[in-house]
Amino acid sequence: MIILHPVLETRPTAGFDLWPVAALAPYGFLPLNGDLAPAEVGTAVMSIAMANDIEPEDGSRKPQDPLGSLLHGLLTLDDLFVPGGLQVTDTATGVVLSPGCCNGLEERGDWSEAVDGDGAASFGHDPSPTAERTGVRARLTVDADREDSPVIDLPLTDLRRLLTTAEHDLTAFLHLTARWATTHLPTHATRLHGALARALDLPGRPTLPPPSTEPAGTLRP
Repeated sequence: MIILHPVLETRPTAGFDLWPVAALAPYGFLPLNGDLAPAEVGTAVMSIAMANDIEPEDGSRKPQDPLGSLLHGLLTLDDLFVPGGLQVTDTATGVVLSPGCCNGLEERGDWSEAVDGDGAASFGHDPSPTAERTGVRARLTVDADREDSPVIDLPLTDLRRLLTTAEHDLTAFLHLTARWATTHLPTHATRLHGALARALDLPGRPTLPPPSTEPAGTLRP
């Protein structure tokens, strides 16, 4: 069975008190979907905000209050970064392809290059995962810098379906963050929803995915 999930690299939660968060392992990968608990959504929003918490280049000052300061970059930057990407697991072999350093979920369109474009794409470094089209199949290499790297091989038609499911997962997650924000950050809810939609390269008013009898991101051979 091949499983594909959009995943977010989480930031440390120790000492964070601006809203409830789940104490997940720092710099691990959190799958994003519509089934996250509220505290997990809090950790996801915190991690995305921290990834964009930089000083404005136009010389303006960030707000002085801790909440306004943390959200400022996410709400105002033109180019947003969502650390993570797409994670693929072959449950039969135990091989897992995870996004490398500096890869972002907003760059997941690069997968289309391997499926329908030039035929190859890479997704960060240390490790250096890649996807390559070989005829009617895709070869996913966990770390292209290793000669003995594990690989995942699957039909292109299957990979296309998995990539479509990942978009449904992200759409459901975006809806979840909108509901979460009205409870935990009501004065910022509208702008935050728009910023997250932009960060994830999703429509601002997405349509919920149809119900499925299979776990999200799962494809049976």
